[in-house]
Amino acid sequence: MGLLPVPVDGWYTGECILFSIPMATASTRPLPRAERQAAILRGAAAAFARAGYAGTSMEDIAAASGITKLIVYRHFDTKESLYRAVLQRVFDRLAEEFLAAYAQRAGGIGARTLITVAREDPAGFELLWRHAAREPAFAEYARELRDHAVDASRAVLSGRVEPSLHEWAAQTVFSYLVEATLNWLEFGDATRDDEFVVLTTAAARAAVQGLGATPARSARAERSL
Repeated sequence: MGLLPVPVDGWYTGECILFSIPMATASTRPLPRAERQAAILRGAAAAFARAGYAGTSMEDIAAASGITKLIVYRHFDTKESLYRAVLQRVFDRLAEEFLAAYAQRAGGIGARTLITVAREDPAGFELLWRHAAREPAFAEYARELRDHAVDASRAVLSGRVEPSLHEWAAQTVFSYLVEATLNWLEFGDATRDDEFVVLTTAAARAAVQGLGATPARSARAERSL
């Protein structure tokens, strides 16, 4: 994904001669700027997720993207700006998918949004939700992005949970959805992603219903069992 086509060898067979012009054209055509940046971000995400920020060089990113370091610098001035761009790109895609699903009144919006973006860019998703918060240079930035993402949980739980428990509940539900998605990437079956959405959504809804019970109500419910 995003790699440049392998150059045509210097020798020719009869079949290669017949297709030499189209092949050369396809292999030398530069990618549009947006596509090139997207390819670099995917390569950078894979490199950062594998070795961490400090352990990753611009040469590593170039190699992971299938291009030269010079081309990377044409799009991103520093390694720091590239790391931030990876995080922002994943966050922006999550926002796009969430709004699209909400407009369609689709079920399981949270889980569906997360798994869709995670499948598009597994390394970038993992970088945002698992690694960035552990990087001193990006911990605050990662917390800011997470805080914006948790707003959806805050809205869903508004009026359903005791005010003093609202923030805890919102953070808990969001953390569950993210961890469920990360674990599904590692241990789940991509062909069963729809099943993941159903199961994860059902569990989240059950949690919300449970969180909506006040301690007094819970005690009465226990006595009635």
